Amino acid sequence: MLHYIVREPKIDIQNPSLLILLHGYGSNEQDLFSFADELPDELLIVSARAPYEMGFGGYAWYAINLDASNNKFSNLDEARASIEKIAFFIDKIKATYNTNTTNTFLLGFSQGAILSYALSFNYPNKVQHVLALSGYINNELLPENTSEINSTTDYYISHGNADQVLPVEWARKAPLFLDSLALKNVYSEYSVGHGVAPQNFFSLKKWIEERI
Repeated sequence: MLHYIVREPKIDIQNPSLLILLHGYGSNEQDLFSFADELPDELLIVSARAPYEMGFGGYAWYAINLDASNNKFSNLDEARASIEKIAFFIDKIKATYNTNTTNTFLLGFSQGAILSYALSFNYPNKVQHVLALSGYINNELLPENTSEINSTTDYYISHGNADQVLPVEWARKAPLFLDSLALKNVYSEYSVGHGVAPQNFFSLKKWIEERI
């Protein structure tokens, strides 16, 4: 079971909608949780810590290594193991807090966004809404026959057009891929690097509010 922190709904509500937060590479569960208080009162918000410790309070969902030519490559075995852990974690949180199982949000930043995409295809309809911030779809983490998946999940996608970590060109492929599968999505870019601009936050907050 992943370590996590939680913000209970601020109002008395039975079966609250659930928002799971997945941080980026080298960060921890406190990072995205910093804006939990600004999100809708009705939500149960849970921020998970990635399983692989990097030291100095940092964690990763999977390792990113350099080869002899300084090319980056991802440890896909660790990534797939993390997807399994996140899927199990979501089910446990739903049961523990008696959430509305038909209205679950999964918000990931960077590496967390990559895994949010992947989970939504490997476990169709386990989450109804994915918010992918500063990430991209890694086809190597998807099942083989994505066209045969019966999914109704919708997607909020945002990226900084000055991102030096994950090029915006990678992110731009996501809406095209989702469109090809007739999956609802909205895509926006902001004049920032690898981060979330204030107007980006207000946009995603509105997107969530419209789906509670």
